[in-house]
Amino acid sequence: MRVDIWSDIVCPWCYIGRRRFERALAGFEHRDQIEVVHHSFQLDPSFPAGQTELTVDMLAGKYGMSVDEAAAMEARMEATAAGEGLEYHMAGLRIGNTTDAHRVVHLAHERGLQDAMVEALFKAHFTAQRSVFTHESLVEIATEVGLAADEVRAVLASDAYADDVAEDAATASRLGANGVPFFVIDMRYGVSGAQPTELFTQALTEAWQSADLTRS
Repeated sequence: MRVDIWSDIVCPWCYIGRRRFERALAGFEHRDQIEVVHHSFQLDPSFPAGQTELTVDMLAGKYGMSVDEAAAMEARMEATAAGEGLEYHMAGLRIGNTTDAHRVVHLAHERGLQDAMVEALFKAHFTAQRSVFTHESLVEIATEVGLAADEVRAVLASDAYADDVAEDAATASRLGANGVPFFVIDMRYGVSGAQPTELFTQALTEAWQSADLTRS
């Protein structure tokens, strides 16, 4: 059975949702028969490439709040992440266009390293506050995962996988996903948001039982 996951590298709820889903999958009886495929989604695809902005300023502008209120929101997010065993450092965090990061994830998929690449990018952004926006930093992170530096540089110097990133977004739209994380189990069961682990467990179980009935 297959699980498709749409997320953005700079989405704090996406990393939390990933951890909760992973916990559910680890306790699922048929986990060795589950294929997980990651898909691109951009919170703000119009963000100018090559530019970054403090996340706290983006939040303040987006939600019409003061910078102090946005900082308090970030602090609450850090606490939520800590409850899932994740270390977030939101103060001073910057946001930018993630097209290139998603293109590298597609390359990693072809090399059998997609899940590791997604994890490395989340950790780089939220825990280490390493840039996931420049070509140089993306090459460094990708090589740490096991991708060849020259191949990553070649991808980033071209428009390789740009169509795949766009198609992922179009598919999410067709499925009715207007936010992330978004999970589709067996192309029949949709789970929107960073739901509790118990809900993912229930969704996996119901999807497996339904697929088992179909197979029989």
